[in-house]
Amino acid sequence: MKEQDSKIPGRLTRRDLLKSLATVPVLGAFAYGYFKKRKYDRMLNSRILEELGMDQETPPESQPVSSGGKPIRLGIIGSGSRGTQLLRAAGFVTPDWIDDIKKAALDNPADRRYKEYMEQEDLNLVINGVCDIFDSHAERALAAAGNPSRNGTDAKPTHQVKRYRTYKELLAADDIDAVIIATPDHWHGPITIEAARNGKHVYCEKPMTWTVPETYVVREEVKRNKIVFQLGHQGRQTESYKKAREAIRKNILGKVSLVEVTTNRNSPNGAWVYAIHPDASPKTIDWEQFIGPAPWHDFNLERFFRWRCWWDYSTGLSGDLLTHEYDAMNQILDLGIPKYATSSGGIYYFKDGRTVPDVLHTVFEFPERDITMLYSATLASSKRRGKVIMGHDASMEIGNTLTIMADQNSTRFSENIENNIIDPSRPIYSYIPGRKNVDAVTSATEQYFAGRGLLYTYRGGKRIDTTHLHIREWIEAIRNGGKTSCDIEHGFEEAMAAHMGTIAFKEGRKVEWDAENEKIIL
Repeated sequence: MKEQDSKIPGRLTRRDLLKSLATVPVLGAFAYGYFKKRKYDRMLNSRILEELGMDQETPPESQPVSSGGKPIRLGIIGSGSRGTQLLRAAGFVTPDWIDDIKKAALDNPADRRYKEYMEQEDLNLVINGVCDIFDSHAERALAAAGNPSRNGTDAKPTHQVKRYRTYKELLAADDIDAVIIATPDHWHGPITIEAARNGKHVYCEKPMTWTVPETYVVREEVKRNKIVFQLGHQGRQTESYKKAREAIRKNILGKVSLVEVTTNRNSPNGAWVYAIHPDASPKTIDWEQFIGPAPWHDFNLERFFRWRCWWDYSTGLSGDLLTHEYDAMNQILDLGIPKYATSSGGIYYFKDGRTVPDVLHTVFEFPERDITMLYSATLASSKRRGKVIMGHDASMEIGNTLTIMADQNSTRFSENIENNIIDPSRPIYSYIPGRKNVDAVTSATEQYFAGRGLLYTYRGGKRIDTTHLHIREWIEAIRNGGKTSCDIEHGFEEAMAAHMGTIAFKEGRKVEWDAENEKIIL
């Protein structure tokens, strides 16, 4: 490198630096070269970031919600694995869970679950009702609902929480203001509709609906009754997605034409072969209520605990995992409902009686935007693949972190590439959560970390559960007005996109969205 970069403000002269390195003559020349290269990299980073116009600041720490006054009174319907996680995000856990993670933190200082949970914001909530059709799940939820003090087994229940045998009884209760719905997919629509008609605010896990017809009714009732609705896509709180949206707004990628999102899992649990509770039996499970609107089937523990494997209760890969990827891209690119959808795949690995595919490929086309989105999934391989937005000038890979790589044939960056200011094999921009600032060039370790999507994000350098932030946003909207980030309109878009993918798979043909009449056309 030429000495012309000596004009950089604050740069040490060669004489000053060599003098300071005189005590290490063997390493002096090497150290000087290393220092000079680092200085040069920082100069290039600054120039690149200035040209991109991306904010280098990490998000500020979240401001506390306005949680004064009377607590918001919650009910929860469905308290299995996801329901338990939602209760935890709202601030309610069983005493033995607190004891277990406290002990884990003492045994392993790197285990931060106890510290992070204890730092989680108190949203000023009370749970007055629990509804679950499996006795053991209901009892666990009751123990958590009466224990918001976070004191472990020494805690005393704050009040008596009522267990309801049916969701309609819970939703009719006068001491319930809002409800969290974490049931199997085939109950999402009916319970949301009933909740809205009873004036209860709704946080519903994804997908929003199980069938196309109920999707219209859900939207109508939520809007007509003016309740606050939040669909459970907690990725709406992930800071890297917000950075990605900023990059799109600033046209850093150039013309975007292709989006690729993926799911790769390779374990029984990842393929929905969940454990069967030892206490489960016809005596402890209300099987008839579980079936509800689904086709009748005799009592079956596999179907109860592994319901995602059957179309009778599930929306398969489309509603479970594709919707997370679609919602992320809709958040970043404002895609809306696709014009066309095609799907293919099958049951290639898990020959266990399931009816939903374990391999799925769905293509969504948005011709008015000249964009195609490809979803590719397998439940029998853990090969890492990310989600990538591909533009003419750069591509952007997004997880819980963000990496932008210039395209070697970019028009916008061609001059900088020719002048060796930009190396297409290295990131021109990275967002690494938890760091104090953003750097244009990352280490190999950071690049590896950048490719992983996680279950938390950062505020002010502090790691926070995204589900907690998503519930927090919903509670704030209930208390003080305003919109949620995954409201009923975004939920309608998510539901219709997922249904289009499922119908295309089942019918083996391309399906079309008639935007004017809001109908799916076969």
